[in-house]
Amino acid sequence: MTVTPSAPSAGPAETTTAAATSLRSGSLGTTDIAFFVVSAAAPLTVMAGVAPLAILMGGIGAPVGYLLAGLTLAVFAVGFTTMSRHVRSAGAFYAYITRGLGRRVGIGAALLALIGYNGMEIGVYGLLGTATRDTVHSLFGANIPWLPVSLVGLLVIGYGGYRSIDFGAKVLGVLLVAETGILVLLAGGVLIKGGAHGLSLAAFSPGNVFVPGMVAVLAFAFAAFTGFESTVIYRREARDPSRTVPRATYLAIGFLGLFYAFIVWIAIQAFGDAQVIAAAGADPAGLFFSAITTFVGPWAADLMRVLIVTSVLASLLAFHNAINRYGLALAEEGILPKAVARIHPRHRSPYVAGLAQTVLGAIVVVAFAAAGADPYMQLLLWVNTPGMLALMLLQLLAALAVPFYFRRIIHGEGALRTVVAPVAAAVLLTGAIWLVVSHLDQFTGASTAVNTLLAAIVPAVLAIGLVLAWWLRRARPAVYANFAAEPPAEADA
Repeated sequence: MTVTPSAPSAGPAETTTAAATSLRSGSLGTTDIAFFVVSAAAPLTVMAGVAPLAILMGGIGAPVGYLLAGLTLAVFAVGFTTMSRHVRSAGAFYAYITRGLGRRVGIGAALLALIGYNGMEIGVYGLLGTATRDTVHSLFGANIPWLPVSLVGLLVIGYGGYRSIDFGAKVLGVLLVAETGILVLLAGGVLIKGGAHGLSLAAFSPGNVFVPGMVAVLAFAFAAFTGFESTVIYRREARDPSRTVPRATYLAIGFLGLFYAFIVWIAIQAFGDAQVIAAAGADPAGLFFSAITTFVGPWAADLMRVLIVTSVLASLLAFHNAINRYGLALAEEGILPKAVARIHPRHRSPYVAGLAQTVLGAIVVVAFAAAGADPYMQLLLWVNTPGMLALMLLQLLAALAVPFYFRRIIHGEGALRTVVAPVAAAVLLTGAIWLVVSHLDQFTGASTAVNTLLAAIVPAVLAIGLVLAWWLRRARPAVYANFAAEPPAEADA
């Protein structure tokens, strides 16, 4: 794969062709990349929308589930970030998997990544429509249809991806500060007033952690971190990527794990250890709004509703940017059409890949609407679920790839980073995938037949990718031979 060295920023009148333009290298620091990753996780939406279910199923020990999920992914990050210092390809997951497990599996992983990231984003347009509809109804009493909102959201996100990466980083920085800020405001109110019945650490006692419902909590918790590994996708646009990418990865995992656990604990304190499960069961969707109304004020609940919409927008923009860069890398590999590799001469963004992703999203959203599907229960949950499983499987394959990769090269890395941590991560991630698959009905609310179909999509896509690799080896041997090749050293400059 050939990567054109970065050129100075082009002006509007510059006649340089898009194909000869590179991404804007050196644009993103550690915090910028972490903003993309944490924004994709949508902390406010995860807390207000999912955490009440975790409390309902796992009891007051739910905060520990998020800590355990974060710890597992931190173990994964040890091998993952160690390998990032040696693999400079823009292909992220599939490049790592190719180097460790071979081109066939790598090409299968590339297809899996496309499906996974697209699934994680496109389904969320259903959530955007319903969240906006519910917010407008709550604030103004008006009823608006979800489909126009989702389509406008597609255009807004498409424009955000069309602009430069530093523009996206600034937008996400503002939105992320706002959504985490409202949760910090809730936490401040609860702590100052001492909770409903005084502050308690009973949530962290073994008797409340080692309960049967913790299995379901762990499944929800692992899902809440989906997309954290996308730090490496921004390698070509990062400043000093060998340092920036690992730092951003650990920063994102550490922040999400601690913040999730802290906010879930705050929600428990807002109602009391003995009362919170009943409150979550009576109105899970309203748990956080009720808490912030009590401890901060009704105005804060209204603001939280608005910020949930912006939280969803931030998640969409973050995933959109990640998908665009995967599309760009695969077009440069020769897997996708060459036109997808075009980069805007002024904004230095993969704008054709972004346009293709926006069109695909519109097709899926309109198809679900035409079928009369529910935007939340079907568009969101049915499209997100295989996307989530695909990304978890990619994490597992990447963990397995690390020790195989380091066996093939001369390096100065220790066994803890190259063998022990990745093998431990692979074991833990296998357990995490089993937890999610075995509790799929709690994610989708669908029948066994639908859940079986949704889960089957992931191995089916991987199998199609393996067939594609077989075909490329015979029909396009040059593309196969150069797949996930190491770029020139100046690409990281």
